[in-house]
Amino acid sequence: MMELKSLQEQPVEGFRITLVEESDLYNWEVAIFGPPNTLYEGGYFKAHIKFPVDYPYSPPTFRFLTKMWHPNIYENGDVCISILHPPVDDPQSGELPSERWNPTQNVRTILLSVISLLNEPNTFSPANVDASVMFRKWRDSKGKDKEYAEIIRKQVLSTAAEAERDGVKVPTTLAEYCVQTRVPSQDSSSDLLYDDLYDDDMEEEDEEEDESEMESVGEAGGISFLEEGGTSTRLYDNQDDSGNEDS
Repeated sequence: MMELKSLQEQPVEGFRITLVEESDLYNWEVAIFGPPNTLYEGGYFKAHIKFPVDYPYSPPTFRFLTKMWHPNIYENGDVCISILHPPVDDPQSGELPSERWNPTQNVRTILLSVISLLNEPNTFSPANVDASVMFRKWRDSKGKDKEYAEIIRKQVLSTAAEAERDGVKVPTTLAEYCVQTRVPSQDSSSDLLYDDLYDDDMEEEDEEEDESEMESVGEAGGISFLEEGGTSTRLYDNQDDSGNEDS
């Protein structure tokens, strides 16, 4: 999947992407760094993106592996966001068809939508009603009701151990956060999925074309080849084996 290579070469700020297994291009692991100056600052949140076989015509799923307390994240970690909903007309959902998935969307737009959702939850159709009520109290009280914020900060602090295990330094300043995180491939052979197979095919095609051209030239100019002692000798139609020209 060329989209993975593009994201690894030109990463989205605040995210780190790897394959769950090198041999499976349909399952990705995403690490999200909590944006500075938000409740999630310093957090290291892991998730899985799973792609259907008919992607990009159908949306992938996005599930957090890290425990998340958020109005738009279900208890099992699934994210409830319009961009991940299939492009069907559902008047009961309150979503416009234009807000749902379409084939022009990609992983970049999903990641940016998720980070935006963390900071600005949609409380009109929550996946976690209790978290939604708690968030509204925190927001409407301008932070005086601290219950929601305290739960988030506890979850952020609990992610530090996993970041340490993964050898990841979580950005805590805006300057650090804006540095794009490149992830080197754990197995250089995985590049075969993107470059080497394509290059090999091109080389084979070039070799076939060269051979074809030589055959065409030989036929057009009356050229044939004889192998003698490991060397090639060109014979023309008007030349015999002895090297003497016909009269």
